[in-house]
Amino acid sequence: MIFSTLEHILTHISFSTVSVVITLHLITLLVNEKVRLYNSFQKGMIVTFFSITGLLVTRWVYGNHFPLSDLYESLIFLSWSFYIIHMIPYFKKSKNNLNAITAPSAIFTQAFATSGLLREMHQSAILVPALQSQWLMMHVSMMVLGYAALLCGSLLSIALLIITFQKNIIGIFDKSLLNELFLLGEIYYIKEKRTILQNASPFIVRNYYRSQLIEQLDHWSYRLISLGFIFLTIGILSGAVWANEAWGSYWNWDPKETWAFITWTIFAIYLHIRTNINFQATNSAIVAFIGFIIIWICYFGVNLLGIGLHSYGSFTLN
Repeated sequence: MIFSTLEHILTHISFSTVSVVITLHLITLLVNEKVRLYNSFQKGMIVTFFSITGLLVTRWVYGNHFPLSDLYESLIFLSWSFYIIHMIPYFKKSKNNLNAITAPSAIFTQAFATSGLLREMHQSAILVPALQSQWLMMHVSMMVLGYAALLCGSLLSIALLIITFQKNIIGIFDKSLLNELFLLGEIYYIKEKRTILQNASPFIVRNYYRSQLIEQLDHWSYRLISLGFIFLTIGILSGAVWANEAWGSYWNWDPKETWAFITWTIFAIYLHIRTNINFQATNSAIVAFIGFIIIWICYFGVNLLGIGLHSYGSFTLN
């Protein structure tokens, strides 16, 4: 009774906080003087993160199993993973464009899990026999963490594609002059680079910062996708071992397993293209965009259809 009440309170705290955070996030996109709003936004993200952490711990203790046994718990854990990725730059006190991706991902995933699913799906239930294993924590947590990192990395690649192909930004410009600007930027100090930019035409300055933004997006996308690929690989391998224990076979070509393998293949192709100097960043970003779609098919496809050996996480209630 105590754990149920605590879970109810934490759910309301996290949902109320995330509603305020969404409002602040939208305001920060519209207001120029947004330093104080941004600080409040970050504090709200921290409060929500600890509320979700408490919610997961409460369900773990109350349900006597790691809270990854159904769709609601996996969505909450996915949101928690987005918050983890969001908090890393914050605690390191480094500013980058990662927050613009991680914050909305965490907020809307939690909002969907809290208000988009049926109330009956929020209830903690006894594990089905197939899930009563120590591999539950290892396999599912690695898969969801992998999904979170891969989704964030893919969204950064999608942002890269939008910036690259946006007509009102891209134009015909003197590439040789821009390359000279980059070369000077590598040779001189920061103060001298600023002097160069101040003396350059607005068109060159705009394209310089645009190129710097694309480079940063590509850098963070590669780092996140590499991390997510490691998690995904560990998750698939641990799942194969668990499947052998539960079903007597390492691989059954279940729909979930098949799409997980497709997801792994797509991002393996991304990493191969990304490390090949003959390809541009847009080539790997296109593959990441395809991977973004494949992840959602893998994550929700079986849940929508309710078929296969992994149908215990479906939208339909048994």
